[in-house]
Amino acid sequence: MQLTFHKYQGTGNDFVVIDDRALHLDQNDAKRIAQLCDRRFGIGADGLILLQNDDEVDFKMVYFNADGQPSSMCGNGGRCIVAFARDLGLISNTGSFRAVDGLHTASIAGDLVALAMNPVTKVETHADHFFTDTGSPHHVTMAENLSAVDVFKEGRKIRYGAPYGEAGSNVNFVEKRGEDTFGVRTYERGVEGETLSCGTGVTAVALAMHASGRTNAQDVSLETPGGELRVRFEVNGLGYKNIELIGPAQFVFKGSIQW
Repeated sequence: MQLTFHKYQGTGNDFVVIDDRALHLDQNDAKRIAQLCDRRFGIGADGLILLQNDDEVDFKMVYFNADGQPSSMCGNGGRCIVAFARDLGLISNTGSFRAVDGLHTASIAGDLVALAMNPVTKVETHADHFFTDTGSPHHVTMAENLSAVDVFKEGRKIRYGAPYGEAGSNVNFVEKRGEDTFGVRTYERGVEGETLSCGTGVTAVALAMHASGRTNAQDVSLETPGGELRVRFEVNGLGYKNIELIGPAQFVFKGSIQW
């Protein structure tokens, strides 16, 4: 089967995006999905996203990590599939979709997509790190010199370490750069390496920095190697609500490949 695909990226976090409303793809073929994401033998991407029909909202998002396995929520992927749905004519300036962690709404202004994330009930504070789940699990730790961190080595050690085990956690290294600005580098499970940006990761960082008193801002800028993202939120007791992940989502190219 000849498969038509679209490539999108959000602050360097890139995805193969496919219109699968006709349900042509075998979602259990992890080896083939991984090949599509391979940067040498396939198209190349941090993950694969399928857009499918949904009876209650505008569409459904099905996401796979670059290793071919189904994944938890991907924030930048969510923003990219919203841009894709707009480009397909399924939505205009606003839309809603179903993902693995539930329903999401989003709005679009040019290339900027603001994605509503699910409420977070708690940010765990530990001696040397924070942990929270923003649709995907995230370990957050401070770094004195972010550019010097060996993200692959240190991130991999934490990702597979206690208490996370085989299921693992994404790992974020953070540097404060201003009252409402932080630098972030992320090791992503499923990719098993550093990505240029992680949407659920910067969301976790923004909430952890507020919970720890490192910022009082409720509109935080996160500088990643792939570009800048913003996270807005409201405090809700020990947790957070009305969380929005905001940043660019851009079409890169379209092509076809043999499935």
